[in-house]
Amino acid sequence: MIDRDQLADTLELMCPMFVLLDPTGHIVRVGPTLQKLRPDMQMAGERFLELFELTRPRAVANLTGLLANAGTKLHLQFRDEPRTSLKGVIVPVPDGTGAIVNLSFGISVLDAVRDYALTSADFSATDLTIELLYLVEAKSAAMEASRKLNLRLQGAMIAAEEQAFTDTLTGLKNRRAMDHVLARMVASPVPFALMNLDLDFFKAVNDTMGHAAGDHVLQQAARIMVEETRDEDMVARVGGDEFVLVFNRLLDRKKLARIARRMIDRLEEPIQIEGQTCQISASIGTVFSNQSATGDPAELLHKADIALYKSKRAGRACHTFYSSDLTDSSQEPVPSSSMPPETSARAAY
Repeated sequence: MIDRDQLADTLELMCPMFVLLDPTGHIVRVGPTLQKLRPDMQMAGERFLELFELTRPRAVANLTGLLANAGTKLHLQFRDEPRTSLKGVIVPVPDGTGAIVNLSFGISVLDAVRDYALTSADFSATDLTIELLYLVEAKSAAMEASRKLNLRLQGAMIAAEEQAFTDTLTGLKNRRAMDHVLARMVASPVPFALMNLDLDFFKAVNDTMGHAAGDHVLQQAARIMVEETRDEDMVARVGGDEFVLVFNRLLDRKKLARIARRMIDRLEEPIQIEGQTCQISASIGTVFSNQSATGDPAELLHKADIALYKSKRAGRACHTFYSSDLTDSSQEPVPSSSMPPETSARAAY
């Protein structure tokens, strides 16, 4: 007669999810991994078919019925919660005093590992499940590394795109960004106003005080323009001392005139640079989106430019709204002055 304890000890090493049954179909002993699924349940002494529900083949009520399916795959699950699905095979003990059922998780092994916190120690050393777990861990590690790499690449791409659309000196949008925004806005029904702003007497700052001073002036001018606009508006530096401002959904002439006047007044305030003082001003021209006959951004920019040069010819430090009676004088030279006038000319709004 086979020593059941010795047999069970052997099965624990080779089949840690075994069930050893006596001739009546009661459980004599279970493997350590199977017991881990029900740590608070005393399985020994329970009737196998009262603990497990056989889903395939059906209509098996006793050990005799089970043994009639010896060597074939059994599909079963726990009768209590959680109703973990298992696969198994049953073989009779050689001396006819019972049977051995070897169980496994089948394709639900990953869920079981997660739900019951199983490790490689819970499986036979030759079980392919261990290899599967290693593959899953390797895949998870690879996916996590890939996710982190994708995040870094995405961050780098966003940074590159941001840099491509940003003027590095002032932090404003650049010409490329302005072109992109204008193309999108003229294609939409949302109205807007577009301002061209050109700094007056900026060349004199560069010529007399150097480019470092000029850079400082541009940065201060950019700060003022941002402070006088809303978050939904756009401020772009499109040339050396040329700026374009787009005011989303704002067509009120009085409000735009006040904004322009505030920017001109603030830009005329003396700027201190390393113990020296410089003074600039600004000329501005404004056009409305509905003043474009073709819906072409270039047309709007040109009309804003016409209004800007009207301000230049009016004595600088002026703001002019575009109208159809303005003549295109943007290619004609503007009377030069090396210093800003003591009294700035004022546009009539």
